[in-house]
Amino acid sequence: MPGDAKPLVGSCIFCDIADGRDEASVVFADDTVVAFMDRFPATQGHLLVVPRAHAASLEDLDAADGTRVWSVGHRLARAVRRSGIPCQGVNILVCDGAAALQTVFHFHLHVIPRSKGDGWTLSDATPPERERALLDGDAQLIRDAVASMR
Repeated sequence: MPGDAKPLVGSCIFCDIADGRDEASVVFADDTVVAFMDRFPATQGHLLVVPRAHAASLEDLDAADGTRVWSVGHRLARAVRRSGIPCQGVNILVCDGAAALQTVFHFHLHVIPRSKGDGWTLSDATPPERERALLDGDAQLIRDAVASMR
């Protein structure tokens, strides 16, 4: 992504965790992904699902690896609900790029258990409603971009 620093493989903490060179509280691992507890959790049970292959952002993420990350994230979100960790809901979150608050430039999926009154918020502000004509224009721009990717 333009303007975002992309660390070299080998200087990436998530690559180090995935390769066993750094410690983590691993929840799940296979040949494609590793899931582990976030060291700075928003709530109890907050975990991360990362592809083993380095991908700094969504733009760099291999489609098959992305599918596996989301599949494992879904499975682990269901498991968190059954785990005994306080969980009345779950946020699934991707921060893609510095402007979206990404701090580790290795793609990762946050699975964040939520309970009423847990104290963590995405934002206190509710954005204003956007006019339908503007939404339709945005939809067309995205459809055009999808068509150009084929």
